Amino acid sequence: MTNSAETTEQEVWQPKHNPWLIALPTIFAAFMFVLDETIANVALPHMAGTFSVSREESTWILTSYLVASGIAITAVDWFSKLVGRKNFFIFSVILFTVSSVLCGLSNSIEMIILARILQGFGGGGLLPVSQAVLLESFKPKERGRAMAVFGLVVVVAPIIGPVLGGWITDNYAWPWIFFINLPFGILTVTLAKMLLEDPPYARKQDNVKMDFKGFFLLTVWLTTLQIILDKGNNADWFNAPWICRLSIICVLTGFLFFVSQRRKDSLVDLSIFKDVNFTVGTFIQVIIQAVLLASVAILPQFLQSVMGYTAFLSGLTIMPRGVGALTSMVLFGILSTKIDNRLLAVVGLALIGTAGLEFGFLNLQISSMNIVIPNFIFGLGMGFAMMPLVSLSVATLSNAQMTNASGLQSLLKNIGGAIGTSLVSTMISRFSQMHQFMMVGNLSPLNPVFTAKFEATKAALCAYMHSSVADYAAQYSLYGELLKQSTLWGFMESFRICGLASIVVIPLVLLIKNFPKEESVEKK
Repeated sequence: MTNSAETTEQEVWQPKHNPWLIALPTIFAAFMFVLDETIANVALPHMAGTFSVSREESTWILTSYLVASGIAITAVDWFSKLVGRKNFFIFSVILFTVSSVLCGLSNSIEMIILARILQGFGGGGLLPVSQAVLLESFKPKERGRAMAVFGLVVVVAPIIGPVLGGWITDNYAWPWIFFINLPFGILTVTLAKMLLEDPPYARKQDNVKMDFKGFFLLTVWLTTLQIILDKGNNADWFNAPWICRLSIICVLTGFLFFVSQRRKDSLVDLSIFKDVNFTVGTFIQVIIQAVLLASVAILPQFLQSVMGYTAFLSGLTIMPRGVGALTSMVLFGILSTKIDNRLLAVVGLALIGTAGLEFGFLNLQISSMNIVIPNFIFGLGMGFAMMPLVSLSVATLSNAQMTNASGLQSLLKNIGGAIGTSLVSTMISRFSQMHQFMMVGNLSPLNPVFTAKFEATKAALCAYMHSSVADYAAQYSLYGELLKQSTLWGFMESFRICGLASIVVIPLVLLIKNFPKEESVEKK
């Protein structure tokens, strides 16, 4: 009788406030977390200069945040039961905000890494809790519009990040990219105290046990995985003995973690993967997240290193993605109740793939429109793909499963983004080397095209220097052009693979079951 009464209470529970008011603190929290995943990217050279470290060492400022947030994500459900979800959400926002200020005040690389770890721990719980609160506050037939608004934040924030970070860094100083979280954090805490409430299944519970073994295995697994992904390419991957040893530890702890989570009262509930919609929908979202973060990482690099753009202008070129995402969010809010959401997801994936392939055919004589149009299409596809997939992946889950489901999705998407960024960095390096090897044979006196170009360049340089120096300078100039062309090919091949990855997963959408909008999963 008690279990039946609790189930009935969960089914009839409704929030006291308007769902759109409840959405405000969740949207602000999600915006802060996702924005900080990319806002520091363009400021890394400035941070490296401030702390007198190399660019390679400064990347720990990014990876420490991802690792810490990934670890915190899986503990969201446990912390919510321990102190109540509302209290945990408010604590997470406070920790995130305070650590953001500490990041801006840092005067050493060690201090900012520690502050970023604290920021990651605080931010790890923001996205899954925000998504769970938003989904359960709206009725099933209204979740499409709610997810459109939430998706606007999740998709647009990492796109705005490099632009905002570049502008703040160029016009003020890099610490301000962290200080801007302070007003958002104060506003979010205030609204959360006023508007959020805990449903019966998310309130503080007694006798909650912590899975310390699972938490330890998770920490070691994600930490070693991130080190391998971050340093593997520079260490020549498995040719380095320490990478091999670390990989063994990573695989072993990852395997033991998933085995340990099959027990009762584990850190995460893996039984949720028995749901086909959740499993397939989550997998596709992981691929999309990998493509998104990979493209956001390499497009500014391409524009700065190959095309000569400034940091701010390279970040600005990603803005059309935000416009495309905003357009798709508006259209999705209108179409989600009229068209099969699986069809919208297919259209979105096809648009992402099209944009990736368009980027794969750029050259060194492009105009700005060659960047703007594919970016707009990419953003349009992100909105159409992510929003229906988020809704469909949880369509067969009860409200009580939302927090755990959102946490697992966020964790896996976090890992997918890290892997995508690492792989695309490796692909650029390897493809560039491959094309350099293929083209270097053309720099030969037996090639009449090279000879003509060399003599013309040497003749032009002789007007400013001795002929012997001009001979060397002409060879150096032409070899520089070859390196530039091979690097261009490396970027283009990587863009094409990103596009193809989005297209390849389209058939998986057919495995997802669609349900009428008025059907309530709580009645299962």
